[in-house]
This record gives sequence, C-alpha cells and structure tokens, in this order.
Amino acid sequence: MDDSELLNLAAELGAALEQKGWKLALAESCTGGMAAQYVTSIPGSSAWFERGFVTYSNAAKIEMLGVSLTTLQQHGAVSEQTALEMAVGALNHSHADVAAAITGIAGPDGGTADKPVGTVCLAWADSSGASASTTRLFKGDRNTVRKQSVYDCLEGVVRRSQSVSEPLGQDHCPGTFSSRRGSNVCGDADG
Repeated sequence: MDDSELLNLAAELGAALEQKGWKLALAESCTGGMAAQYVTSIPGSSAWFERGFVTYSNAAKIEMLGVSLTTLQQHGAVSEQTALEMAVGALNHSHADVAAAITGIAGPDGGTADKPVGTVCLAWADSSGASASTTRLFKGDRNTVRKQSVYDCLEGVVRRSQSVSEPLGQDHCPGTFSSRRGSNVCGDADG
C-alpha cells in the first residue's frame, strides 16, 4: 500500500465528515499516531479532526482513555473489548462526534498462537451511543500491518459517516465486517 491510497482515503474522510458537520477523534496503539498523521496531512483537516490519542502502553490506555484494568486483564490490550473502550474513551475525552480506535500486534514479534502478528482490533463509536468493532488479520511487515490498520480504521469512519440508515452496531462481529483489505477473523456468521 502506498501513501497516495491513504492520503486519498483521508481526503475522502474529511469530505464526508465536513458534509455531516462531524469532528473525529482517534485512539491509536500499534499505529503510534500514523492515522492522525495521514489525517492531518490533508489541508483544512482542523475543520474536522478534533484530536488524537497515542496510547501505546496499558497505563496510557487507562489514564488517557479510561480503559478498564479489568478489560485489559481479562481480554488483553489486543481485543475488541479494549478497542471499543478506547473508541468510547476518545469520544468521552474530546469534543468529537465520532471516534475510532486501533490496537494490535504489528510485529515482527509479540504474537501468540491465539493472536499472531498482524492481529489488529478496530473499533468505532459515535455520539449517538452506537459502536462497532472488528478483528482483522493482516499480512506483511510491521509497516505494512500498520498502514493496513490505518486504512481500515479510516475506511470504517468513511462508511459510517456516509450511511445514515446503518447504525454502527450493525457491523459488529461476528461475520458481518467487510473491507477492501485484510480478512475478518471475528468468527463465523453463526457466532
């Protein structure tokens, strides 16, 4: 994936958010601010990007976003539960209308049998109280995994901002998330 794809998507995101009059907040872990970097590369992004949180450590997730220690202990930092709490926390600690979160294992190490390198959890929340999450498994080196994560995160915000008839919750796993990149590892359609 080259930078132009991410920049084009960020511009599309900005247009969609401006049309809605929404502001965005981002909570990032494994991407370390990369999503915010692409968003702020777009001229005029200050009209629709409210703030970003880089919460690489568990302590940062707890202190900056209000992620529950119990969630981290029971599900781990790389989980849909944590991603959802990150997205809701970004929304609650900002003046944004919609928030997105990324947490994962970009590699080259840190993976396990249950959560291999390339496992990334994404979540979205909006001011109506709707939320959604998914788990993806990306292939490639560290930079590729991070870029794919940013792409899917931003694409999810675009889709949600353009769809009035589909609440965020309708995309919640298992088995219903679709994207231009990666594969869904949430489980089968039967749950």
